[in-house]
Amino acid sequence: MLFHQAVGVDDGLVIVGLMGQGNGLVEEPAGSMQLPTHHTELEQITHTGADMDQARSTISKIFNGEPRSYTRFNLTQNMEGENSQVEMKLSSDMDEEAVGGNGVGEHHNHVRDPYAVHKPAGRTPRNLCFMVFASLLILIIGYLIGYLAHRRQEIAPRCAASSVPMEESITGTIVETGAAPLMDWSDVKSLLQGKLSDSLFETTFTEFASDSHQAGSDGDDILGNKVLKRFKAKGMQTWKDEHFVKLVAPGSEPNRVTYKGSDLGSLSGYLAYSKTGSAQGAVLHGNYGEVDDLNKLQDKNIALDGRVLLVKAGKIGFAEKVANAAKLNASAVLIYPDPADYTRVGGSTQLYGHVHLGSGDPYTPGFPSFNHTQFPPTQSSGLPTIVAQTITTDMASKITSNLGGHNAPSGWEHVGKLGADSDMVTVVVNNVLADKKITNVFGVIKGFVDPDRYVVLGAQRDAWGPGFASSTVGTSVLVELARAISDMVGNDGFRPRRSIVFASWSAGEYGSVGATEWLEGYLSSLNMKAFSYINLDRVVSGLKKPKASASPLMYGLIQSTLNEINTPTDSSRTPLYYSTDANWEDKVMEPLRLNDPIYPFITFSGIPSVSFRFTSGFEYPYFGTLQDTRARLDAATSNQVAPMAVLAARFAGHMALRLVHDHLLRLDVDRYNAEIRSHVVTINRKVQSLMRMQPQLLPNVLTVRWLMSASGSYSRASRSLSSDIMNSDLEDVEMCRSINDRIMRVERDFLSPYVSPREAPFRHILVGSGSHTLKGLSDHLDALEKSNPGADVDLFRNQFALATWTIQGCANTLAGDIWSMDNLI
Repeated sequence: MLFHQAVGVDDGLVIVGLMGQGNGLVEEPAGSMQLPTHHTELEQITHTGADMDQARSTISKIFNGEPRSYTRFNLTQNMEGENSQVEMKLSSDMDEEAVGGNGVGEHHNHVRDPYAVHKPAGRTPRNLCFMVFASLLILIIGYLIGYLAHRRQEIAPRCAASSVPMEESITGTIVETGAAPLMDWSDVKSLLQGKLSDSLFETTFTEFASDSHQAGSDGDDILGNKVLKRFKAKGMQTWKDEHFVKLVAPGSEPNRVTYKGSDLGSLSGYLAYSKTGSAQGAVLHGNYGEVDDLNKLQDKNIALDGRVLLVKAGKIGFAEKVANAAKLNASAVLIYPDPADYTRVGGSTQLYGHVHLGSGDPYTPGFPSFNHTQFPPTQSSGLPTIVAQTITTDMASKITSNLGGHNAPSGWEHVGKLGADSDMVTVVVNNVLADKKITNVFGVIKGFVDPDRYVVLGAQRDAWGPGFASSTVGTSVLVELARAISDMVGNDGFRPRRSIVFASWSAGEYGSVGATEWLEGYLSSLNMKAFSYINLDRVVSGLKKPKASASPLMYGLIQSTLNEINTPTDSSRTPLYYSTDANWEDKVMEPLRLNDPIYPFITFSGIPSVSFRFTSGFEYPYFGTLQDTRARLDAATSNQVAPMAVLAARFAGHMALRLVHDHLLRLDVDRYNAEIRSHVVTINRKVQSLMRMQPQLLPNVLTVRWLMSASGSYSRASRSLSSDIMNSDLEDVEMCRSINDRIMRVERDFLSPYVSPREAPFRHILVGSGSHTLKGLSDHLDALEKSNPGADVDLFRNQFALATWTIQGCANTLAGDIWSMDNLI
């Protein structure tokens, strides 16, 4: 409440005005005036006491001396009743009790009337001026305090429900009390939809389409400058991030493959980061080169030592195929497109890709490739130790049609014979390393509540050839979303709570090199500021059917977005998927793969991320070829490229805007409960089996109890967070920020702190790769059961303990304060 006091003295009459709720004005002769005794009014007077003391002090300082005239209140409480008493006394230059003959003697013995107000003595014009000035000053100070308090209430961001918080005033009118967000979520969705159109995308496609924009080339730089210009045109703060990396190009001598001494033909396609040199051996068909495929060969007692493995493209990345073959001592790998998988692709189509089992520049593993860095020469452990090369469908046919040896295992489609010892192949790889400067381009729309927290939307800019589906569409979605959201902020009053960063990456075709170098360069700040990453690569490769891969934390956001977005060609305007569909995850979500652009964001940096795309139920066959053009994407989408790009932009935009609009981050920490329990059940079953079959390997001191306890701690911590959210005052901005910080830490805390980012960069124990992960523990138990020479009981026990404590540490952080931790280990 706000109160202002005015005191005036005129011809023996004292006037006291109390302005605010329950205003009171009493006029009495100065010698007998009684103040209002109503309980509420006395409380109001009491509340103003501190303000009056401050005012008296201020006046005293103004006149460089003791206060010459002031109002003194003396409040007492009746012992019998509820009514309070107040005594007001006006002092002047000379206290009346110290002046006059009887005044001195009577002062000590006089019993005051508690309701009497004494008339001040010495009422001179100077004193009256002082009192009038003091009254005006108190009035002005009270008015300023009231104005500032009301203003602060108007502009202070609140943290409550998703709509603008309102409260009803005493007059029955609706008064806005929150400043962020300033619009309802339904209005945000409508605004975004209205700013994205087919015609605008067609213009952007034309601007960013290019036949030559390989990473580090002039064409790549030209597109980067166009993106930067677009960002600047919308008033965004922009910057560049340059890295000096090693990329691969064909050498002066072409790569060659010969079968039984016959050259198979000219090769222009290649696999970056393959080992260079030549290898020779008997060819052996390995289907897709997956671990299960190679295990079937071993089940037939077919050794891979020294063999040249021939595999089909697809299902897993090129790097994984080569790594699987190298583990079994193959001498080389040949990869070709099977016509059954690569429909409508000609027999002479060349494939391009990379075989680095990792991401980023493999010659600066774990640290950024900035210029003039002083790191010693090193290389990634994910670089292959054998040669690898792509061949065309026609070349592969010359080999497969003449193979002898064993019959293919059942279920291997379009594979006849596996290959005999006489089916000799020679592979020669002459690729060369080249130092290239690559540039990442950024723009940011800053938030209004937590500007230092941001979601990142990114798309690769480079391609092996035209790359219309692989890069042009994604870059167009990126700049169109930047334009649309900038207009929403600048023209329509949208106020995002958190910031949105738009990133255009280079060298994506070489294994997310540009994005990974950025992560490595700013790892210490990103993992507690970037709370999500949304990938825009290859978002359109067909019609309607959505597919996604993501951190489990983002499954709920994906589900709600699917339920809010409808297809552009559907007259019924039905959503892409109903949230009531119990099997939506099986239909939409895909496993997280190492060659997914979001993989380093989740497993290296601990940033919850999502990749998505729209397909027609089959894979777009032109990725990684020079035939990825607008015409072929038109054919794959029935000439609906622009409408599908609008749909992809709306899908990504809804997720991003939801993350910066709502008070609490839409990241579901409960989702990891099922992931952890699934791994714990599997490990427990295998441990119990191994202890029964080979009790000497795992003494009784090894127990899964503590792993189960850590799993339970995480489950209780996630429930505790939900309880804290329900019981907290979410109108408190700091409270919201504290809760959001606990949510943001979950993904990061699943990164094992006990392994080196250089030796094991994908440290996430649930979705990462390596022996430190829970899947690695399960595989190690399999190796122990089979008495694999590489299995080590002591190593397993060490990894088991470290994984257990990583889960417990994540649970401790999620619980919040140290006194809230549930640590039973």
